[in-house]
Formats: sequence, C-alpha cells, structure tokens
Amino acid sequence: MEALQAIKTRRSIRKFLDKPVSREMIRELLEAAMFAPSAGNEQPWQFIVVEDRALLDAIPRICATASMCRQSPVTIMVCADSSLSKYPDFWVQDCSAAVENILLAAHAQGLGAVWAGVYPLKDRVAAFQKHLDLPEEITPFALVAVGFPAETPAAPQRYKEDRVHYNGW
Repeated sequence: MEALQAIKTRRSIRKFLDKPVSREMIRELLEAAMFAPSAGNEQPWQFIVVEDRALLDAIPRICATASMCRQSPVTIMVCADSSLSKYPDFWVQDCSAAVENILLAAHAQGLGAVWAGVYPLKDRVAAFQKHLDLPEEITPFALVAVGFPAETPAAPQRYKEDRVHYNGW
C-alpha cells in the first residue's frame, strides 16, 4: 500500500473478527513502531503484547474507552522507559510516533487497530502498571487493540483550509 493512501484510508477499528493475529504480523507491527523517529534517536519505548484473554477482558474495567479489547485478539501497550530517556520531556512525542507507525502498519497488513489513551490519566497509568506488573521506570502510554476488521468505516475528507496558516497566524 502506498504511504499517502495508507494515511488517508486508515480508520480506527473497534470491531474485530474472531481470528488470531500471527506472531509474524505482530512482529511487523512492532518493527514498524521501532522505526518511529525519536528525540536524539533515544527510542525510549517498551512494548507489551497482550494475548491472554483474561487480561484482555479485564482492560475495559481499567479504561472504559477500550471495550473493543473484549473482541480484539491482541493489544499492544506502548510504554515509556525512563531508564532509556536522554531527553525526558520528549518521550510523549516519541511514543506517539511509535503508536502511529503501529496503526499504519496494521492497516497496510489488512489489520484493523485503534488507539486508546492511557497517559496522562493517573488512574489509568496506575491501574495498568498493576494489571501488567510493570516496573517503576515503565509508564504505560497507549493501548492499541489489533485484529482483523469486522467493519469498514468510510474515509472522510479531513483537509480544512481554514486550519492552515503560512508564515504566521
């Protein structure tokens, strides 16, 4: 899939088929995430692949906007690792770029995915740290539910000329 087509046709998928995602496909998603740009090339991320049905089914009790995890065969928790951070104020941008790469890579492979925010909501961060038994230096940032799509949302026109400013406001 050509890059601009992938960007313009990617949609958030919240309904999934009851079909497993192969470890090879998951590896491709994670490799794409690790190709994301990061400040000073610090790559301050860690990834937790959740396939265990009991862990997946419990996620919506922590994050109400992640009810799709009850259907998805896998989720990827993108985390920041403070022990890898050379530029501590940039990990949010770095992890955001990694999440977007996962979303685009999923779409390119015929998978569906959706981003559920965790950070900066302190209650979600703490609950996921406990749920996934995370070490102190690991901050859960975003949850990405992944699977084969059971829906095909339309790709709307999103370009808005009134949001573009040249050489100042």
